[in-house]
Amino acid sequence: MAKMSGAQMVVKSLEAEGVDTIFGLPGGTVIHLYDAIYDSKINHVLMRHEQAASHAADGYARVSGKPGVCIATSGPGATNLVTGIATANLDCVPMVAITGQVATTVIGTDAFQEADILGATIPIVKHSMQVRAPEQIPSAVKKAFYIASTGRPGPVLIDVPADVQKGLGDFEYPESISFPGYHPEIGPDLRQLDDAVSLLEHAERPVIFAGGGVIRSGAAGKLTELAEKLEIPVVTSLLGKGAFPESHPLGLSLGMAGMHGHPVANRALMSADVILAIGSRFSDRTTGKRSSFASEAKIIHIDLDPAEIDKAIGSEVWLVGDAGTIIDAITASMKKKYFDRSHWLEELELIRQKEPLPRNEYAGEIAPWQVIESLREITGGKSVLTTEVGQHQMWAALHYRVEEPRRFVTSGGLGTMGFGFPSAIGAALACPDQHVCCIAGDGSFMMNIQELDTCARYNIPVKVFILNNSCLGMVRQWQQLFYEHRYSNTIYNRNPDFVKIAEGMGVTGFSATKPEEVRKTIEAALKVPGPALVDFRIPQGALVLPMVPPGGSIDKMILN
Repeated sequence: MAKMSGAQMVVKSLEAEGVDTIFGLPGGTVIHLYDAIYDSKINHVLMRHEQAASHAADGYARVSGKPGVCIATSGPGATNLVTGIATANLDCVPMVAITGQVATTVIGTDAFQEADILGATIPIVKHSMQVRAPEQIPSAVKKAFYIASTGRPGPVLIDVPADVQKGLGDFEYPESISFPGYHPEIGPDLRQLDDAVSLLEHAERPVIFAGGGVIRSGAAGKLTELAEKLEIPVVTSLLGKGAFPESHPLGLSLGMAGMHGHPVANRALMSADVILAIGSRFSDRTTGKRSSFASEAKIIHIDLDPAEIDKAIGSEVWLVGDAGTIIDAITASMKKKYFDRSHWLEELELIRQKEPLPRNEYAGEIAPWQVIESLREITGGKSVLTTEVGQHQMWAALHYRVEEPRRFVTSGGLGTMGFGFPSAIGAALACPDQHVCCIAGDGSFMMNIQELDTCARYNIPVKVFILNNSCLGMVRQWQQLFYEHRYSNTIYNRNPDFVKIAEGMGVTGFSATKPEEVRKTIEAALKVPGPALVDFRIPQGALVLPMVPPGGSIDKMILN
């Protein structure tokens, strides 16, 4: 058997895992690896910043369901991945990050571009490892993909020193691997299944609370069948958008709950007698004041990770396992065949009519919701939508109805500004037959604006729609509502010309300032065969409403 370099082993191992796309930047300690990539059929996307590479890998993973892969050199290249790794970790996204490292002979000597990336990322990865010999690489890659994609998904980091990449060894890719203490294949814990079924059968005001775990498990279809069979309305978390069709013909979808949730969703949770929570970790942005959250409800908590049970909110009944498996078990165990919850659904419909989503209008100016709803109407809701983080993110979550899983991509747990645009690049490469649109704010978009060049170089047809209010809108909103209008460092005295910047980087740019321009401008951007950007000027004083004041109960909403 001919000897193979460690760098070639990395590439061959990625090919063995079926990887078709990777995102990264070359540098001193990964020159060997990039030389091996030169001969591979894997599509490498050269990004302009390593943080953007990690977010692109994240977006690829969220849309495809497969682990995203990113590469960075040692030192600053590796540390630039940290924000993207932390984002993937909190949102349970499968990712494999490969970093170069200084040669093993100088590790620990503060060598040029040396950083202890394993130590730096210990709190934000599912697992990490540093290989010390070429023969360790195939096993390390196999382990990384297995760990990243099984159980509760998450990011895994492989650190490969430069001399290990250059060294020679025999390549043999393992068919299987095992870990002491890590057994994600263990079946579900259904000891309290009968209690869960009994609660659901006797509930008068039940609500299903669906989180991102439903989407990750591929259980969205099963959830829909369960909700229809039991006539139970569904609310979602931010990451649960798409777990249940938001235009459900029977009116069972109540939308997103939480700090900026739909009024009817929040009121349903607070009035419920039974809540079936599936794949949600009860984030503080969803529950609000935890001591008053759903105080009248008995909670059935379903999660793949037993560590999430009773971590944030106590439950009367819990079931541990894959969402789809447990939904099947509940469905099969139901003794009652017919449910009539018309009174509960009618009560919720009255709330929906009494407290609709605010749609404020501004004389002669573009309302944020107008952009979001027009985009959905024009695309038929079929596009993949990514968002940056801020007011625009919440407007999108409230006003863009999502019907299918893996079609709404946003940073939930970490709330990462700069995530949306590069994640759209990854999403576009994962599903080239879909429209991919990014809803951005002018503040967030500046965080990774350099990736306009990446879109132009590869002709990646991402459409960016900026809701431009010339400020850091969400922080400004808090300063208006809770800090006596003291706008400390949130309002710009000038803002870049995003259209000129886009055109300077090879991306078609548009702008719109009047309501009557919104629809035709979106249509023009969508017709561009490659990437395009639209700068929508919106009122600086536009607020995201509803809003639950910090520390408040989710039924105490500011509605106007």
